[in-house]
Amino acid sequence: MFSRIKARFNDMSTIKSLCEAAEAYALQDQQREPGAEHFLLAALDLPDGTARLTFERIRADPEALKPAIARQYGDALAAIGLDVGAAASAGYAPLAARPGPFNASASGQEIMQQLAAERKAHGPLLGAHVVATIASMQHGVAARALRAMGVDAGMLKAAAEEIAKGS
Repeated sequence: MFSRIKARFNDMSTIKSLCEAAEAYALQDQQREPGAEHFLLAALDLPDGTARLTFERIRADPEALKPAIARQYGDALAAIGLDVGAAASAGYAPLAARPGPFNASASGQEIMQQLAAERKAHGPLLGAHVVATIASMQHGVAARALRAMGVDAGMLKAAAEEIAKGS
């Protein structure tokens, strides 16, 4: 019983770290609510190292993710006729966090709901679980960024699940 309580506290700590880091990444991107792409970046920062290991296992550079996400934003802005170069050179400071309850975008909420639904199916919450959940998404900035990196989402998900089972 004590080990189950301890595991829940550890999961709560991981969720707190994940949400805080995802929010920080969103604010850097001038967004108030983190999306799946921000949770993926946050998973790479988790101390368990399993998210990074997942990328490395399939020979993908985890450091290439953030620029790939930025390219997706730039491509979307260019597609509607906005000058991406002017916006990038403006050098906006990150938005300030708002006080109050945590809010995520629809894709961020989907990630958290899937992680909660699958909670009993695995041991402690790891970055690899976050990667597996996001790798199963077919649409959105995170999915497009992974494709732009040349990452096979199926291979990434399989590697993440394998790493999560072994941890």
